[in-house]
Amino acid sequence: MTPKELKQILQALVEHGVSELTLETPDYKLTVRRGGEVQVVAVPAPAPALAPLPQAEVPPPPPPPASTPAEAPKAPPKEDECAGCVEIRAPIVGTFYRAPAPDAPPYVKEGDRVEKGQVLCIIEAMKLMNEIESEVSGIVKKILVQNGEPVEYGQPLFLIQLV
Repeated sequence: MTPKELKQILQALVEHGVSELTLETPDYKLTVRRGGEVQVVAVPAPAPALAPLPQAEVPPPPPPPASTPAEAPKAPPKEDECAGCVEIRAPIVGTFYRAPAPDAPPYVKEGDRVEKGQVLCIIEAMKLMNEIESEVSGIVKKILVQNGEPVEYGQPLFLIQLV
């Protein structure tokens, strides 16, 4: 895991109020608990190592940002996409789901009117379901991601036309 990836994970934890996270890979197990506790356990790799594995030091999560909305528009949309539209972007890395369950109707469809704070979708990250809410009131002009697709941090998910 790179320092940049770790910083993104810690930022997502703070933004979404997650108090504990455990991440396991073949090489290590990382547990982060808000409140100052950090536990990193190095697990030996399958190949024999010549020296013991050093324990990684993980900085505590940064303090919460001063009320910066995660889904706020980051860049103006292109002219050909939607005039007067706001992009709703992924605040975390994960899997995009349009509905709360496979057999449930989607939260929103193109053409639906949405209000500020209304749930638009879910992003699953490390078995946690994170509801993504609209930061604006308007009409859903375009859904930019397919159900079940992986999304990256900052990736545009929706175009919402302000009304």
